[in-house]
Amino acid sequence: MFPDFQYLIEYLFNIDAPEWLGLFKTFGLFVALAFLAAAYVLVKDLKRKEQLGLFQPELEKREVGRPASPSDLFWAGVVGFLIGHKIGGFFGGWEEIAPNPMGYVFSLQGNALVGIAGALIMAYSKYAEKKKEALPSPKEITVAVYPHHRISEFVVAAMIAGLAGAKVFNALETWEDFVRNPIENLVSSSGLTFYGGLITAAVVIALYARRHHISVVHLADSFAPAMMLAYGVGRLGCQFAGDGDWGIFNSAYITEVNGTLRAAGPGAFLNAVHAAPDYFSSVAQQFGQVPSLYVPAPGWLPDWLFAMNYPHNVNKEGMVLTGFIGEYNKVLPAGVFPTPLYEAVVCIGLFLLLWSLRTCVRHALHLSGIYLILNGLERFFVEKIRVNYKYDWGFIHPTQAEIISAVLVLIGVSILLFYRNPLPKAGVARIHPEA
Repeated sequence: MFPDFQYLIEYLFNIDAPEWLGLFKTFGLFVALAFLAAAYVLVKDLKRKEQLGLFQPELEKREVGRPASPSDLFWAGVVGFLIGHKIGGFFGGWEEIAPNPMGYVFSLQGNALVGIAGALIMAYSKYAEKKKEALPSPKEITVAVYPHHRISEFVVAAMIAGLAGAKVFNALETWEDFVRNPIENLVSSSGLTFYGGLITAAVVIALYARRHHISVVHLADSFAPAMMLAYGVGRLGCQFAGDGDWGIFNSAYITEVNGTLRAAGPGAFLNAVHAAPDYFSSVAQQFGQVPSLYVPAPGWLPDWLFAMNYPHNVNKEGMVLTGFIGEYNKVLPAGVFPTPLYEAVVCIGLFLLLWSLRTCVRHALHLSGIYLILNGLERFFVEKIRVNYKYDWGFIHPTQAEIISAVLVLIGVSILLFYRNPLPKAGVARIHPEA
């Protein structure tokens, strides 16, 4: 696995990569790619709907030609200081920062001198920019703003609200760990619950859309394929980083002392459990047992489709890799089902399905209903082989994701059955918004 860029570069190019690359986490790379991919497909569909007349522009009055105000210079300086303060702290302190860059970002650590330099540079840049645009007499203009012009605001709002919601829901799901160390739990680069991010991001985006008079119904249909694609790409990040979102143990595979995974019988798995008592006892304590299934791969399929042991995983879980000296020196003592890989492949495939259906559905919000059903079913069934906390409801023991996914499926079915809002056919009521 590749917890950071140092491991990734060394694997790709077979060289000794500089240690400072450990500052950049592989999961963060895929999160960025997920948002970029979602933004791209979202813009394409928003423009399509604008041409159909489903979105109307919001007229905004803007003042142009005014020189930089003290407020402009102040906030530019604040942003410049924060950026410089944090970037400056990397130099000379990257070894301490690398294990938990998120914690560093939210801490007071940094370099004040570089921060002051950053503040002066940003403030001057703002002054020069405004001076270049200044007019002898400032004037007010009216601008037509379409939804696709607000893509940066949509993405930033979804990112902030989504990450915050993912952390909060993860804290609720792992409450005991959160109570023991709440600050570290909130700022760590791992521990994100997808449905928490989905719910909070949806609420924030809906409120933002209503504020700018954008149809929430049509916007939801544009977001549906984008969210499915973002989730699939994000799950690739989970897979490559080994962030703990893997499945239960596949007892048909155990890890050798050198870290390689091999096929074995049920008895060998029990031996592996006894050989790593600390790790398996913590698993059993958290989930009430050591969850496992015995599923050897058929001869015509590769073993890695059925089991992986995630060496160098970013969560640092498992047993120590013999002969390896480094921060991420753990490997799972037995194979687990690579559920992030399953979800990535399935969700990217479902994105292609939703993308093809977006021009075929006859009613607004129905594409969102289909998304909720597909997303809910996919997550509900993958939970059957994932390692997650289960609630004790007496006769059933669902996970948080199973509960939410079941609700989403019911909402999606209800939308398809009871919501009717016909969409215009292609070529009807077309307008031509500016690009």
